[in-house]
Amino acid sequence: MVIVMAADATPSDIQAIVSLVESTGGEAFVSRGVSRVIIGLVGDIDRFDTLNLRGMRGVGNVTRISVKYKLVSREHHPDRSVVQVGGVPIGPGTVTLIAGPCAVETPQQTLQAAEMAKAAGATLLRGGAYKPRTSPYAFQGLGEAGLRILADVREQTGLPVVTEVVDAHDVDLVASYADMLQVGTRNAQNFALLQAVGAAGKPVMLKRGMNATIEEWLMAAEYIAQRGNLDIVLCERGIRTFETATRNTLDISAVPVAQRLSHLPVIVDPSHSGGRRDLVLPLSRAAIVAGADGVIIDVHPQPEIALCDGPQALVAEDLQELAHAIERLARFMDRRLPAQRELLAG
Repeated sequence: MVIVMAADATPSDIQAIVSLVESTGGEAFVSRGVSRVIIGLVGDIDRFDTLNLRGMRGVGNVTRISVKYKLVSREHHPDRSVVQVGGVPIGPGTVTLIAGPCAVETPQQTLQAAEMAKAAGATLLRGGAYKPRTSPYAFQGLGEAGLRILADVREQTGLPVVTEVVDAHDVDLVASYADMLQVGTRNAQNFALLQAVGAAGKPVMLKRGMNATIEEWLMAAEYIAQRGNLDIVLCERGIRTFETATRNTLDISAVPVAQRLSHLPVIVDPSHSGGRRDLVLPLSRAAIVAGADGVIIDVHPQPEIALCDGPQALVAEDLQELAHAIERLARFMDRRLPAQRELLAG
């Protein structure tokens, strides 16, 4: 069961509902969005029906939700949501380009990649300071030093920062530097981490687990929403199949399916799904035409010496071709690109 509070609901109205539900042995999880407060109820639904919740002060609507992912479902919120990251919108109506180095290596490399990304129309900077890798001998990231580099580059370029957090104990630290927290595929069902980022007060990008069904992906998002954060962007980044011709298999059908089931924005990562530079452009085209709300791209000034995922990173000329394709396809899909002036106003 989900309670949508009225726009004029007060904190005492919300607390009155939470206290009443808890007095019956249930649990109430308060999620605060940009324009509304939603309370998800867990417990004996039939007992909740006897509480006359609809008649309580500040209540706008009470809905029984049949699916397991109640807060991120379109059953109670039929309109698709827009998530703002440092003044940059991600959602229906726009195609948002997020780009930058897969891993932060040096200040110079990160700044060069950010400038390349911005020149191509990117309005958000991605960059990894913590890199969970399959091999324990691979580059694991610079940690807080990498976060400081990202913060410095943000000051120089004006691009808000999207970066991954891999441990629940690091959430507060990463949140102090980042504009958006990313949960990667290997942590998509790390429930303690999902709860921690949900409580951090920053927008979250949730990548689909490499072995996760769409329902499991949405249930992971529910863990974040249940801790009070509805500013979640879903990212399809390819799943593991029997196919070996690409790094992963991009499930392009996940875009319309997830958008039909959930009100959350859905973007695509063509870099990690294909794993090859020559696949990024065609997979980006497919994503936008399928209705994706944006793409997240790896960029590197010298991919041949990159410490992480060099074969899939784009260089300046690739980025310009991608930018032109995004602009054309966005118009074709009756969408627009977030403008730099929006970023500066935010």
